[in-house]
Amino acid sequence: MKLHTFNIGGVHPEENKITAEIATKVAALPQQAIFPLSQHIGAPAKPVVKKGDKVKVGTLIAEAGGFVSAPIYSSVSGTVFKIDDAIDATGYRKPSIIINVEGDEWEESIDQSDKLETLANHPELTPEEIVERIKVAGITGMGGAGFPTFIKLCPPPTAKAECIIINGVECEPYITSDYRLMMEHPDEILVGLDLLMKAAKVEKGYIGIEENKPEAIRLLTEKTANDPRVEVVPLAQKYPQGGEKQLVDAVIQRQVPAPPAIPVNVGAIVQNVGTAFAVYQAVMKRKPLFERYTTVTGKKVKNPGNFLVRMGTPMRELIEACGGMPEGDNKVLAGGPMMGKALMSIDVPVCKGTNSVTILSDEDAYRKPVQPCIRCAKCVSACPMGLEPYLLAVLSEKKMYERAEAEEIVSCISCGSCQFTCPSHRPILDNILQGKAAVMGIIRARNTKK
Repeated sequence: MKLHTFNIGGVHPEENKITAEIATKVAALPQQAIFPLSQHIGAPAKPVVKKGDKVKVGTLIAEAGGFVSAPIYSSVSGTVFKIDDAIDATGYRKPSIIINVEGDEWEESIDQSDKLETLANHPELTPEEIVERIKVAGITGMGGAGFPTFIKLCPPPTAKAECIIINGVECEPYITSDYRLMMEHPDEILVGLDLLMKAAKVEKGYIGIEENKPEAIRLLTEKTANDPRVEVVPLAQKYPQGGEKQLVDAVIQRQVPAPPAIPVNVGAIVQNVGTAFAVYQAVMKRKPLFERYTTVTGKKVKNPGNFLVRMGTPMRELIEACGGMPEGDNKVLAGGPMMGKALMSIDVPVCKGTNSVTILSDEDAYRKPVQPCIRCAKCVSACPMGLEPYLLAVLSEKKMYERAEAEEIVSCISCGSCQFTCPSHRPILDNILQGKAAVMGIIRARNTKK
């Protein structure tokens, strides 16, 4: 089996996919669901409900707040308790809709049957209709980035899509929610790919899966054997292969230039497997995006597992379902240890981009004392974007933002490979993220004046 991979940088974190062979369970309904209005890149959604309103599962509760935005649907039935600020995964209080849960009554327009619908049986679905249903359903990137999916399917006139690449890499060392989805719903994912290909008007689809998921590679290869348009691409195990630009390089050997270039500028549209599944449900079942597959994991978690979770469910309830918080000091992450965000509160809700809740013991989360840089250049070798992380970190620390912009700090994908590989345990990524945020603010202000 020939293995593909990206060409620049990369690291090999220790793998801890302890939930890989644990079948997905349906998580219990929360008593109260919290829906932040900013669950996606772009403008926050705008509430269309008020205190006291009754809602069902699948009721629209917030409409898109602009072109780059996405609507939000209730995942529960009950009564709108209030519209107020609540802490989300960023640690800041954000406008949210809070719903008291009463029963589990679904909107009648949603097809709850398990019958597989295929594109061959629905010739009435035009590319435009598929894109519109995806837009209306509030689907965003399910791998964590949260970019509204319909926008990716409508590239600018200067770019032409040639293929869809489904991201089944899941290179974070602990997370297994995408793997379980591929094992449990391969047919729906493939119909989702078919829909994405028709929406983008392309005739080629790829599914990239790392070699540490041989059963998923085998299963999807078998199911696509008679479809010459679709190719399953086995990938060598290397982090951060799930990054869009790294995946494009690995699968079709094309390099995406620095921002503002995106994968479609070299002919590719990349979508996560969870997004393909959500597209199937939205287009074929009229089901808005209100639940997702999420891993709850950690070496000391009593009963780690994979869950189908209604969005708005507080992470505290998922942790309780896994046996509660382990004894001792713990660090809880929304996401995995490489790119996840440390949480200030475990009452933060599961949102569209929540693929994992990872609990690290103090032993695993502890940062070693920072030492002086020894000029070893390991961070340069590890950077998958070909940047000089040590330099960007220093420029950020010294607030030399003009130079940082010239050194392409905005190309950083926040993967953490630099910090992971640093023998001096320097906070390289921490500094770069602060500098990148400042530079992005300067660029936005400059563009506003034009």
